[in-house]
Amino acid sequence: MEKSTLCLVSTVVILCCFSCINYVASDASDHRYKEGDSVPFYANKAGPFHNPSETYKYFDLPFCRPANVEEKKEDLGEVLNGDRLVGSPYKLDFLINKKPESICKKILTRKEVDQFRRAVLKDYFYQMYYDDLPIWGFLGRFETKEKDDDDDDSNEATIYLFRHVHFEILYNNDRIIDVFVRNEPNAVVDLTEDREVNVDFTYSVKWTETDIPFEKRLEKYSQTSSLSHHLEVHWFSIINSCVTVLLLTGFLAMIFMRVLKNDFVKFTPDEEALDDQEESGWKYIHGDVFRYPRFKALFAAALGIGSQLFTLVIFIFMLALVGVFYPYNRGALFTALVVIYALTSGVAGYSAASFYYKIEGKNWVKILVLTGSLFSGPLFLTFSFLNTVAVAYNSTAALPIGTIMVIFLIWTLVTSPLLVLGGIAGKNSQSEFLAPCPTNKYPREIPQLPWYRTTLTQMAMAGFLPFSAIYIELYYIFSSIWGHQIYTIYSILFIVFIILLIVTAFVNVALTYFQLAAEDHEWWWRSFLCGGSTGLFIYSYCMFFYHARSDMYGFMQTSFFFGYMACICYGFFLMLGTVGFRASLIFVRHIYRSIKCE
Repeated sequence: MEKSTLCLVSTVVILCCFSCINYVASDASDHRYKEGDSVPFYANKAGPFHNPSETYKYFDLPFCRPANVEEKKEDLGEVLNGDRLVGSPYKLDFLINKKPESICKKILTRKEVDQFRRAVLKDYFYQMYYDDLPIWGFLGRFETKEKDDDDDDSNEATIYLFRHVHFEILYNNDRIIDVFVRNEPNAVVDLTEDREVNVDFTYSVKWTETDIPFEKRLEKYSQTSSLSHHLEVHWFSIINSCVTVLLLTGFLAMIFMRVLKNDFVKFTPDEEALDDQEESGWKYIHGDVFRYPRFKALFAAALGIGSQLFTLVIFIFMLALVGVFYPYNRGALFTALVVIYALTSGVAGYSAASFYYKIEGKNWVKILVLTGSLFSGPLFLTFSFLNTVAVAYNSTAALPIGTIMVIFLIWTLVTSPLLVLGGIAGKNSQSEFLAPCPTNKYPREIPQLPWYRTTLTQMAMAGFLPFSAIYIELYYIFSSIWGHQIYTIYSILFIVFIILLIVTAFVNVALTYFQLAAEDHEWWWRSFLCGGSTGLFIYSYCMFFYHARSDMYGFMQTSFFFGYMACICYGFFLMLGTVGFRASLIFVRHIYRSIKCE
């Protein structure tokens, strides 16, 4: 009763947050304007095109700066996303065309020239938002001369800074539909030499009417991932995963047939059947198979966090499938992750405490401390290091002290109390473990096992199959998170996730059966480790993606990529480990209910 009540309350609260997230992400304006009206136009950030995490404030570069820089108030998700919106130096009023007009004339000092020069050589881009529509542009271009054997300096680049920006804006009646930015290739300033430069920064605006409805103005951002050749790859990924599931299903069917055959042996007294019965070693360890694992508190805490992360992923998918995470809904995903993680901490507390007391644990304070720190502890340490790196680089990826305090208050006022309440509910649930067979007083000796039955070997086998079912989809996910591609096919991603869970469960059931057949009764930790080993394969793919599929470089981007991906893969390890153990537990209970335990 308490468990169902806790789940109901958590579901209601999270569903309420769905509407809150959607509301925060929407603009208070109805996006309707009259001719001459001022349209919200913000400059956001700039940084190397190939390093998505290494972004800086727009005015950290010596652009034309207005007299009073207006800073937009941002919500939690936008700050976590590295957005730092400020008033744009451009003035683009509704339906007002402009011929080339000067923003400012300035003399770039040698230091400012060096700043722009370094930015152009690193392919810096800038991002702005006009009526909540994203705009991107590059700072300049450079031309590299071919190397001449007679001239050692002939391979130096000629660096040009764009000084004119042309905006073309599409509108439908009183609403803005799209905006494009184009740099004039001939309106450039040569920054190759280390000297002061006079620059006249200019811009122009052209308005064009279109019949595209306002409701479809964001569709172009999601069309990339919906192109036919991309869809073919996605469906190939699903077919590949389904074939893996079918093979595993057939494999498990054979195992269950063997189990049923052994069950029939009980009713067959002939000697041939008895000889066949002796081949099934799993029956003879029935007095040890339900012996509780070592480090019970750590095991229960891992199951609790795994259950919480599984619940978190399910709710994130629910949000994605109802359309909350539409393209460039700034910070919605990060807001959802923080809020739902905080609200689902009660699931972790309940799952860990109830299981801990089922396996005769006593210290409920210890289990709650372990549960609260097992995932958030490494995450906090990683964040502290990476935030320090971002501060040293003066990047927008560094969280302000105010945002850190907000997250700390959420952890103090929401996460911790719900964790404790869930733990108390789990402690008082008084549910039993329901072992089909009694446990012997002394553990049975485990026979010496061949190398292919060791834990590391089985982890490699258990992680490879689920990883092979999802690796094609991983490229698109990584390209979206650590690149500039947009991922919007959440239905396909959800199908792949379900297949991942099925394959993980099936593989763990098969490996657990073979382990028990070899009279190895210490299956608890191994089933968890084998289930979570897919996370290790995903992290190995991170290394491949970084070196072979991306152009990321530099200490900050490298530390951010491997640091945060380590946390994500660790979360997958805990979640899939929980799935693997739960599936194995159901299987083990089923087969031992079919025999007579004495």
